[in-house]
Amino acid sequence: MNDNQPKVTGIGGIFFFSDNPNETKEWYSKNLGLEVNEWGSTFEFRNANRPEEINYLQWSPFQKGSEYFLPSKKEFMINYRVQNIQALVKNLKENGVTVVDEIETFDYGKFVHIMDNEGNKIELWEPIDKVFTEMGGKTTK
Repeated sequence: MNDNQPKVTGIGGIFFFSDNPNETKEWYSKNLGLEVNEWGSTFEFRNANRPEEINYLQWSPFQKGSEYFLPSKKEFMINYRVQNIQALVKNLKENGVTVVDEIETFDYGKFVHIMDNEGNKIELWEPIDKVFTEMGGKTTK
């Protein structure tokens, strides 16, 4: 099996609309124990294939009406952790999948957005988790 096969490897984030993101974060912190920050909550977990590696999932309430989810008309967006994002985007284009933008590179990974068959905007993320580990900060675990 090719260890670098272009594919999804997990969930990287759950983003959803909220009437008041700050109140929502406070509610989840108070009632469900989430460690919150300005973006929401960062969940920490171990990589199943490399248990010494810490991975992250971002939970974020967005202000209702945010344009970040466009062109989707849905009230949520899922971020999927992927490997080999460039080959994956090439495969998606060959399959006729709508790729919304170009791959963007940040110190914590590469991102691109696509549309699924039901009009959901999806964020694909090839993470560099060690950046978050090195930053420290509180996480939900």
